[in-house]
Amino acid sequence: MEAGHHEAAWRLPESNPRADFDLSHWIRLATVAEAAKFDSLFLADGPALTGSGEFRPPGQLEPFTLLTALSQHTSRIGLIATVSSTYNEPYNLARRLASVDHVSGGRAGWNVVTSAGADEAANFGLDDRPDHAARYARADEFLTIAKALWDSWEHDAVLADKESGRYADPNRLHAVDHVGDHFKVAGPLNVERPPQGHPLLVQAGSSEDGKNFAARHAEAIFTAHQTYERAADFYRDIKTRTAAAGRHPDSVVVLPGIVPFIGSTEAEANDLARQFDDLRVPEYGLSQLAWNLEVEPSVFDLNAPLPDLILQRPKLQGSQSRSDLIIDMAVREHLTVGEILSRLGGGRGHFTFVGTPEQATDTVISWFEGGAADGFNVMAPALPSQLEVFVEHVLPILRGKGLFREDYSGATLREHYGLAVPPNQFRATS
Repeated sequence: MEAGHHEAAWRLPESNPRADFDLSHWIRLATVAEAAKFDSLFLADGPALTGSGEFRPPGQLEPFTLLTALSQHTSRIGLIATVSSTYNEPYNLARRLASVDHVSGGRAGWNVVTSAGADEAANFGLDDRPDHAARYARADEFLTIAKALWDSWEHDAVLADKESGRYADPNRLHAVDHVGDHFKVAGPLNVERPPQGHPLLVQAGSSEDGKNFAARHAEAIFTAHQTYERAADFYRDIKTRTAAAGRHPDSVVVLPGIVPFIGSTEAEANDLARQFDDLRVPEYGLSQLAWNLEVEPSVFDLNAPLPDLILQRPKLQGSQSRSDLIIDMAVREHLTVGEILSRLGGGRGHFTFVGTPEQATDTVISWFEGGAADGFNVMAPALPSQLEVFVEHVLPILRGKGLFREDYSGATLREHYGLAVPPNQFRATS
């Protein structure tokens, strides 16, 4: 997220406040992460302005355009884009994803979101977003079609036989002929099957609908948890649901987010976190909290706990799981609204760690070995500075313990995540 995951990162002396549209900034992030041998780079995105723009950079480069550029400055790191299934059509999106997978040599991933914001709906001719269940039903059909389109070329469909003049075997190009509740798509795709078979499918919703959707389709899950216990519960739940959906539990990797504030001592780390916190503008945090909880900012008192109307947990049409996370955190830790804003400033509800490199290493190992994570989505509070601190001071300790690669052993994103190429659902009859 542009200058960093902390909402005030752009205000730091070392930050570029115009990082959002500066291609050189994104190239630097990608090359730093690739040099460190990270699995992937993951871009958040949404089809609407983020907030009013008054207190935080609100814009975003279109992610496929950006990832295509980054693919030409990197050779190994995976490239994941967040794209909405609610405000796209299966054929166009499947084509774009297949294209990115081809030009990157098999490094593309799609973080499938259903778009929780009413402001997003307004950009596509709708008075309001479709309800939560309807968005996931549409996403389920969308994924079914996208997978069929990616499979519509068999791997040996192209002959390229100059002598005979036959370029492709039409028996190995398959129509999809899908007619469903939301879409009617003929196919086949006009792009050859991607190098990975399918671009890696990622999901980030933790509601009941989201977890059921992930069990059917996701190959990686980015998730937010404040405590090890909640993360471990989620991990067990999603692995159980995946098995119930007829898939092997190891076919999906669970990757909680972690926002690391790293110092050489605990005091230094706390000072760093305080520096970020002092730069927050409370009005921004309050507007974001109100957006998440689907209320007006005026219902909150910064010096009081969450009001009863929030604690009653009304059913939301937006991000129910993130709302529940915020409420659980507030009740568990007896937080005022002002304290909640401070806790959310770094990563919007993701686990925030403050401590030394050794303590950070112990924490991620305990979550990994304790069955709460298969890996982590490292959400540096400032970019690139805090990413570089993590690379220089945490990764060497993990390498010393044999828990992080010295070099890439594969070339594709699926290989980095230890996931197989999916079999093609179509076979030629002759």
